[in-house]
Amino acid sequence: MQSLDIASELVSRASPSRISNADVSDVAERTLRSLDFETERVEYDDERGVRKVNVIGKKGRGIGGLTFFGHTDTVPADEWAEGDPFKPFVRDGRLYGRGSCDMKGPDACMMAAAARFKPADLARPVYIVLTADEEVGYGGATSVVARSRLFQELKSGRGIIGEPTRLEVVYAHKGAIGFIVTSHGRAAHSSTGLGLNANLALIPFLDEMKKMHEELQSDPRWRNDEFQPPVPGWNIGINDGNTAVNITAPRSVATVYARPMPGTNIDELARRVRAAAEQNGLELKIIGHGRPVYVDPKGEFVQQVLAVAGRATPRTVPYGTDGLCFGEHLPLVVCGPGDIAQAHTVDEWIELDQLEKGTELYCKLIQRFCC
Repeated sequence: MQSLDIASELVSRASPSRISNADVSDVAERTLRSLDFETERVEYDDERGVRKVNVIGKKGRGIGGLTFFGHTDTVPADEWAEGDPFKPFVRDGRLYGRGSCDMKGPDACMMAAAARFKPADLARPVYIVLTADEEVGYGGATSVVARSRLFQELKSGRGIIGEPTRLEVVYAHKGAIGFIVTSHGRAAHSSTGLGLNANLALIPFLDEMKKMHEELQSDPRWRNDEFQPPVPGWNIGINDGNTAVNITAPRSVATVYARPMPGTNIDELARRVRAAAEQNGLELKIIGHGRPVYVDPKGEFVQQVLAVAGRATPRTVPYGTDGLCFGEHLPLVVCGPGDIAQAHTVDEWIELDQLEKGTELYCKLIQRFCC
């Protein structure tokens, strides 16, 4: 079974996070079962009532071993450079299609690698975990941690997050925390004086968020030079949804999204945002409270993966993965085929060479940790 064939089949099943990923999950589960995996499904309905599916597979007996973590949802493909984003094609040594790089290609490498081992070959099991909603807040990973029977087994082992790193070994990535702050007013024609502009209460809050942004960019106590950029970020968004300049805005929403690093005092940031919201009479919702992933770069697990991968040193990345949920439960590194620069692009692709090398590396990791 070749990774290109599996990846092409997965890409052909549209699964942007705004729709159900049941179709692609069914394909993944059938593939795993054909490879002698025991499978488990953890399903849930998202906040819009859309059915989402996580698939967990186990090959071999016992517990622990090695787990490969991937996801089956993708970002939307409303803008696409050529053809149908869900009709994958190969050209110039690349597989094109939405999700080919992030991350159905890496998912396929996991399955193609596991296909080369019979259950009897394995002294410890191989697990593959494929989640929903990684692109929009880790709802799938959260449900797996809370409800999966197989996840309770695999926690005694080690894990590989297959997000694209060009097969470099990543020992740490940033976390995620978001704040949604809502101000309520009253709509009226601005000439009457009868309205209440929701933006007025939001302005002093935004001023405090701007001060926090400047502090996070400049104060050394928020800096971590293991990362590039070496600061937590503090992305501010504003939307009052107003349709005319002469209407007082009845509702205005500000969002703030940060990427904390190991050592970042997330709780202090949350307390300061909450205090600013309460002081101005605003509603506050905290989302995506994910701790950074960090494994000792000089520790045994990282050094073992480096040796298998033929790499001299590990690195960090500024983005997040499902490791925000899984990293609290078992040692993880991020190591996957493809380049993150191709993720979410209008002509997303993964090199066929990366699919082949990813499959070979995952085979070696299974051999090292499970045989």
